[in-house]
Amino acid sequence: DFKTKLMIIFRYISRELLSVTTAVCVVLLLVLISGRFVKYLANALSGEMDPEVIFAVIGYRIPGFLELTLPLAFFLAVLLTFGRLYVENEMSILKGCGFSERKLLSFTLIVATFLSFIVGFLSLYVTPVGIKKAETIFTIQEQKSELDRVTEKTFYSLRGGKSITWVNSISEDRELENVFMTATIEATETSEGSLVIVIADSGRQTKASRDSDERYLTLEKGYRVEGIPGRYDYQITYFDEYGTRLAPPEELSEDTATDAMTTQALINSSKVEHQVALQWRFSVPVMMFIVTLLAVPLSRINPRSGRFARILPAVLLYFSYLVSLNTLRGAIEDGSLPVGMTLIPVHLVFLLLALVLIFSEKIQLNLRRVKAFTHRSSTS
Repeated sequence: DFKTKLMIIFRYISRELLSVTTAVCVVLLLVLISGRFVKYLANALSGEMDPEVIFAVIGYRIPGFLELTLPLAFFLAVLLTFGRLYVENEMSILKGCGFSERKLLSFTLIVATFLSFIVGFLSLYVTPVGIKKAETIFTIQEQKSELDRVTEKTFYSLRGGKSITWVNSISEDRELENVFMTATIEATETSEGSLVIVIADSGRQTKASRDSDERYLTLEKGYRVEGIPGRYDYQITYFDEYGTRLAPPEELSEDTATDAMTTQALINSSKVEHQVALQWRFSVPVMMFIVTLLAVPLSRINPRSGRFARILPAVLLYFSYLVSLNTLRGAIEDGSLPVGMTLIPVHLVFLLLALVLIFSEKIQLNLRRVKAFTHRSSTS
């Protein structure tokens, strides 16, 4: 039965496409996660971020990574799978049995539809929720002062490296015990630079006022030594209370306000950046269909050239598609293009290119016929 054979072929192609897509997606996902992990780890080492929240932030960002990697993974899966079919002459056998490229394209689009629903669900619903959760963690990190990141029995840099502190123990309410702190006073035109050492029995974090964001490290019952290393003319000051201003919290390099908004909020908003962000969320599943239309004709290869013959140009074409969307989005957001401009022209350009590639064999065949007819007419 022909329908039964078609179902067998469909299952075979679907299984191959989905297995390769999963493998490629896992690899791409690991690359993205490792890159982001290195970035967050650098923030943690510099004291801008608690190490405990790194994996939580990465977990919340995985849906966004998956949303971007799935179209590329499926694009590569089509190229690799169909490239193998051409190299091993399975495609020639299928065509010889009456299985046309149009049927192959329809089977591929069925799988692409399934994946596009997943990508659309991630883009429209799951990713904004994950980014919102990650943004909450970043907000909490930004509100922490330098002293909130100090740990017991560990040297810690304060005020951008101008001061070093060490604490023997920290209570549950962040009361410091046996505090050691050293700082350098830079030289000026009227005075030489000096070194300051402060040792105190206890310390705590205080604010200048209830409504102020300025925070201070207030030390109690200790002494302060100031002098130039190697000299004997130093000053010792005993104190009951000593305060030093803490640097304001540094903002982490994450700008996710628009990306964290729900899709419904973007629909109800009239701001240009919100409308462009909404178009981007719909563009990702649309891109899944268009890259599928591009991948099927690009997978046509000569068996002698190998299955990887067109991988590089195909990947460059994919990234040119992605870069074009991002460039147009940025131009609309910064006002370089009219407000009513959309991302649709980019999709139409690559859709037209895909149609040209799909019908390229028929176009070439018709051109040959026209050329042959013209040649016969001229000779007769």
